[in-house]
Amino acid sequence: MPDFTHLDEQGRARMVDVSAKAETARTAVARGKVLLAPATVALLRDNAIPKGDALASARIAGIMAAKKTGDLIPLCHPLPITHAAVDLTIVEDGVEIEAVASITGRTGVEMESLTAVAVAALTLYDMVKAVDKAAVITDIRLESKTGGKSGDFRRSPAP
Repeated sequence: MPDFTHLDEQGRARMVDVSAKAETARTAVARGKVLLAPATVALLRDNAIPKGDALASARIAGIMAAKKTGDLIPLCHPLPITHAAVDLTIVEDGVEIEAVASITGRTGVEMESLTAVAVAALTLYDMVKAVDKAAVITDIRLESKTGGKSGDFRRSPAP
């Protein structure tokens, strides 16, 4: 059997033991997008979504999700993250979302930043679905990470 870190000798799922790893400063940035109809973008720009402040709700939900990632993703370590930020930017065809998560710890925060983007996008969808059922959540991805044994990562720009 190949050497899978999340499987024991019998092939059963397990949480990886990170206790021997050194604590290092780690940061991860993730991004995603919610594609919206032009009328919905206009409502967001005017803060006129019937359910209320959609961007503020999505921002708070994303930060909360980063803090709860270990409860949501099987085998993901519950981490005492030291920083989480979610920014939402209205663009011509929707809303771009960026999340940053940081920790000084033994494992990375990629899942926390990705979860923050995903939950922020889902919350935004929930806030606009009454006016835009065709909204599309797309392009959730890790942009960069720093720290840890595997070193730094930065996504190459699209061609």
